[in-house]
This record gives sequence, structure tokens and C-alpha cells, in this order.
Amino acid sequence: MIAKNKVKILDKEFEIFITSEQIEKAIDSVAKRMNENLSSEDVIFIGVLNGAFLFAADVYRKLTFDSQISFVKVASYSGTSSTGNIKRLIGLNEDIKDKTVVIIEDIIDSGRTISDLVRQLKGYEPKDIQIASFLFKPDAYEGSLDIDYIGVEIPNDFIVGYGLDYNGFGRNLPHIYKIVEE
Repeated sequence: MIAKNKVKILDKEFEIFITSEQIEKAIDSVAKRMNENLSSEDVIFIGVLNGAFLFAADVYRKLTFDSQISFVKVASYSGTSSTGNIKRLIGLNEDIKDKTVVIIEDIIDSGRTISDLVRQLKGYEPKDIQIASFLFKPDAYEGSLDIDYIGVEIPNDFIVGYGLDYNGFGRNLPHIYKIVEE
């Protein structure tokens, strides 16, 4: 499955787009800003499964202040495109009332998933809700929320690797690959 510059996952071919070295630099930048901005807050990070598990873990290990981390699971993709149907599959078990919540996403494109998640979390009465996304597609974004921490802005291509998948495969790739149009 793994080749140097290209990979084949199921029926699609992908080419390298963001290297593991570039990923590491983006993680360092996001963690540095979080350390500067959040060290005096009562913070709980909420990683969005499945895609954000690597980014959440990598950023969290670089934080220099006390905080909590938890995960929720939502789904809005089928194949290579968003279904537009957002479902909350696994709920939050921690009390977030009066805490600064930082949602950790792998990617924000249309913004539907993050908007729905923020709406749901507001019902738990947090002090503040901030958003961190490893990848952000500004050309696809239809939302109105500010994205507080962005690792890398990318064009509206379908990508896999570093936690992102194509029908459940490719999350384990150390680089990020974009689809090769047929």
C-alpha cells in the first residue's frame, strides 16, 4: 500500500501533499500558541474522533499547562464527500460547565460538523469554546465561526493520512496525501 510519493487506497490513488516534517512544524506552531493563550485557563480539550486522534495526541503532549482531554465522535463523510448529515455518536462524559473548551478537529471544510458540535456543547454552559483544526479548507468553508488555531490551510482537495481516511483506510500514513484525479 505504501509507496514513496504515491499510495493506493482501495480504488483511489493519492500523491504526497504534506510531509511528516511539515506536519510536525504545524503541530509545534499550534501548541506554542495554545501554551501562550491558554495557560491561565481551566481547559478541557475535546478531540473529534476518529480523524483528530493523532493531532489531538501530538498537540496535547506539547502543552505545558494542566488540562483535561476527552473525545466525542461525530460523522459527516461517506467516501470522498460530506453527507451533510451530522450525527453525534459518542457523547461527552466530563463536566465542561464554566471551562474553556477547545475542540480539536482533523479538518474543517464546509463547517457543518463543527457548527453542529459547537451548538451542542453550548448547552453544557462552558465559559468559552475555541476551535483548533489541523487542516482548514477556506474555499469550502460555509460557516461563520472563527477557527482559533489552524495548522495548515489547504485547497479543497480530498486527502488521507495522519488520521484522515478514505472509507476507514489510510489513517496510519505518516504524511498527508491528496487524491489524484482520474
